[in-house]
Amino acid sequence: MSEPRRVELQLLGQTLVLRSAESPEYLRSLAAYLEERVAELKRSGVKDPQAALALAALDIIDELFRARSDKGRAEGDLGARLGALATLLERATPKPPER
Repeated sequence: MSEPRRVELQLLGQTLVLRSAESPEYLRSLAAYLEERVAELKRSGVKDPQAALALAALDIIDELFRARSDKGRAEGDLGARLGALATLLERATPKPPER
């Protein structure tokens, strides 16, 4: 990863300056995603910008936690399947002759 550098973002009408090793384009895409989520909430009737931002953050965190949970479950399923496959292969493979 490269050295942290100064990145200026426009987010919900405010300028934010941060230091990050991530690319400015990536950080701007994150800000754009957050702005879109806030805009969706405003279109659905949330008037207060701070409330919309808090609700968007909670919704995004919920997505993150669910994705982590799904990934963990999928990894567990994969491990169980690989174990079952290894057992089947051991049963199907002829045993070497004993010496």
